[in-house]
Amino acid sequence: MTLVTTSDIAGLAAIPGIGAIAGVGTSGRGPDRRTGPYTHHVSPSPSTAVLIPVKSFALAKLRLAGVLDEAARAALARGMAERVAAAAAPLPVWCVCDDPTVAEWATTVGATVEWTPGLGLNGAVHAAVERRRSAGTHRVVVAHGDLPFATELAAFSVAAPDELLIAPDRRGTGSNVVSVPTTVAFRFSYGPDSFERHCAEAARLGLRVRVVRGERLGWDIDEPGDLDTPAHLGALPGAVT
Repeated sequence: MTLVTTSDIAGLAAIPGIGAIAGVGTSGRGPDRRTGPYTHHVSPSPSTAVLIPVKSFALAKLRLAGVLDEAARAALARGMAERVAAAAAPLPVWCVCDDPTVAEWATTVGATVEWTPGLGLNGAVHAAVERRRSAGTHRVVVAHGDLPFATELAAFSVAAPDELLIAPDRRGTGSNVVSVPTTVAFRFSYGPDSFERHCAEAARLGLRVRVVRGERLGWDIDEPGDLDTPAHLGALPGAVT
């Protein structure tokens, strides 16, 4: 059984905005202390793709309806997705979507459209990963489109073939970024408490896990309280002030 550790490993956080990195191994010996994936001046793997699931901007962030009108929510969703796409450079980006407006937007930010109608989030991600695997991609980095302060996603491409890298949300329950090899038939399971399920899936597959904890990657926007962001992170995109 994979031993999940939350201990911090000092000195591995070379990327701005990414905090402590905790290793999770199957040996039970505690954190994996290799510094490889997070050293300075790393070169991202050329066989890695970033997948960004993006739902309809018009229907996004309905839980914010009490504080933002439809236009403001759509502008926020679009602005956050643009920041995530920019944070993926220089890796190629695929926008996983089933909305024509989102598909049109994706082309404006240099992303390729992975059209996945009617599959839901988990089904859409599974389909997109399988298409990338069939095309010769060895690793995918799945990053949610609602990370307004996302940065340096290419660092998630630098990993051993048997490693899963995961950045939880700041509450430690969600899975904001997941980096996984395409050859292992990883079963994505987004939704409440997805972090624990994804770690358990890694254990089932015999993958080592690296947990990347950081303020910028951990901050997603779902509830009205999430709009109250720390000043040092900068302003939210779109019409939100």
